Amino acid sequence: MSLRFAIIPPALSRRLLVFVSVLLIPVLFGPVARAQEGPRLEDRILAVVDEDPILQSDVDRAIGLGFVAPHTDSEGQPTEATEAFKRRVLERLIEQRLRFHTVESFGFEELSAELVDGELENLRRKLGGAEELDRKLDAVDLGLTGLRQLLARQLEVLTYIEERLGPRIFIRREEVQVYYQEVLVPELTAAGSQVPALDDVRETIRQVLREQRLNEEIANWTTELRSRANVELFLEPPGTLPPVVSTQP
Repeated sequence: MSLRFAIIPPALSRRLLVFVSVLLIPVLFGPVARAQEGPRLEDRILAVVDEDPILQSDVDRAIGLGFVAPHTDSEGQPTEATEAFKRRVLERLIEQRLRFHTVESFGFEELSAELVDGELENLRRKLGGAEELDRKLDAVDLGLTGLRQLLARQLEVLTYIEERLGPRIFIRREEVQVYYQEVLVPELTAAGSQVPALDDVRETIRQVLREQRLNEEIANWTTELRSRANVELFLEPPGTLPPVVSTQP
């Protein structure tokens, strides 16, 4: 068996250091310290958002479960380097953590199990069934309970956004008509497709414009949150692992 270490950046707060140190004590002084294969890096902190760490394993899980997809071309081939993709995933997790901290501070009521079950079922279908989901969970070392917690967090943030930001958005009839004439009609014409009447697609266009406006509100809100938060990045991999502490059998 090999030793497993979590690398702790020196700039972390005392509370975080104490917490992670407690996790490391059994590793350093327990029976596993007698292993002869030498230490290996198991996990490390990539960012800390207001004393809340984001680990390499968090990034791996977001990628493995398809929460963030790589940019691809028309043939499905990746258009960004692996490291650039992972950095984008990390930034997405930082933004999610900022938003969740705000939602948490408002003390939202716990979501019903039915809502979480529905989101879990959506993920199963997206990934191709229960067996594929189980395989991916095993690959990223995450149990079903942990996945449900992640999904519940996402739903809590979405609920907050709809309740707090959604009422700010109002789409005028003139905006729908402009989108129809300047975006939808030219696109369908260029593709050689039939152009539907405005009344037939009015509600669909309104939903598209609302989603665009809501995404703008979310981006502005997140930028404001980050400007007030303490976000530390630890992107450089560690040069060396901590020394092994020998113990008597």
